Amino acid sequence: MKTLRQLLSAEDIVQFVIRLGLLGLLILWTFIVIRPFVPILSWSAVLVVAFHPAFAWLSQRLGNRPRTASAVLTLITLGIVIGPAAWLGVSAVEGLRDLAGQIGSGDLVLQAAPERIRTWPLIGPQLYAFWNQAYTNIRTALREVAPYLKPLAGMMLSFAGDTGIGMLQFLLSVVVAGFLLPHGAQLVVALRGFLRRIVPDQSEHFLELAGATIRAVSQGIIGVAIVQALLAGIGFKLAGLPSAGLLAVVVLLLSIVQIGAAIILVPVLVWIWTDKDVTVALLLTVYLVVVGLLDNVLKPLLMGRGLTTPTLVILIGVIGGTLAHGIIGLFIGPIILSVAWELAAAWIGIAHAAPARTDQAGVVATETVEAPLS
Repeated sequence: MKTLRQLLSAEDIVQFVIRLGLLGLLILWTFIVIRPFVPILSWSAVLVVAFHPAFAWLSQRLGNRPRTASAVLTLITLGIVIGPAAWLGVSAVEGLRDLAGQIGSGDLVLQAAPERIRTWPLIGPQLYAFWNQAYTNIRTALREVAPYLKPLAGMMLSFAGDTGIGMLQFLLSVVVAGFLLPHGAQLVVALRGFLRRIVPDQSEHFLELAGATIRAVSQGIIGVAIVQALLAGIGFKLAGLPSAGLLAVVVLLLSIVQIGAAIILVPVLVWIWTDKDVTVALLLTVYLVVVGLLDNVLKPLLMGRGLTTPTLVILIGVIGGTLAHGIIGLFIGPIILSVAWELAAAWIGIAHAAPARTDQAGVVATETVEAPLS
């Protein structure tokens, strides 16, 4: 049997190498050109998949007018991004800059336990003693590590400076998603054809799995976290809490990585009861408790198929996405890694099928071994 080199002449080999090099150069050049737009296009694709059920419902209610439905959804989303999200974003940037300034100067301000806590029945004296002890220990520890925290201040200021670019990317992503929504069917056909080239036998399964995972993460995790952070930020603002926007961002992060907002809400409620009168404190407590329990209600409704992606994968996606793409990567990262995890797990599960065997009648059969997705 002749080898490929024997079948091809030297001229054919040179032409093949030149064509392959030109193709590689074209792919590399294309990537360099679109690289600044990758986060925007990725988030736009996520929004298209996440909003498609609402878009189809609204389009049907408007008499099968996809362009009108897309325009309505785009305006609503832009209103949310420009309104409360921008309001909390500006507050978060101000809080981040103040915190970075305190870290840089080595003078972090902590609040000692208010005297009125002592008068609380049952838990007052114990809470006052615990608060003062923690205040003393943390202040001493911060003084010792303050010189080592100064490089962190520069990173925080850099992140705060990138927030404006991130908000602009959000706005552009919403607009691009609005243009893509009416063409969702054509995009699905194109993606299905692409997958058939790669995995011909499992293209439909992988396409459905990717879509279901994107919707589960974007709606059940990212969407719920955004709603919870916005509502918590509004409550923090109404309470007059310092750095309300920054604390709302922390609630957002804790909700995305599935830790929960209670770590922030409990100290906030304690502060509210020490600073406000009973009526205001009671109203804010009811409001923030409802906000804290919101994810327990919304996640089961929005994550219909459930999610088998481990929390560690989502956490790595949050950190890696933020480092790679800034604030918009905070949302893209966990979605991309979750889709990659689910597809890889499904692929491995298919590969675990036992080799074919032949029965007594000469018919080829296979034994399939179930493999867990996580």
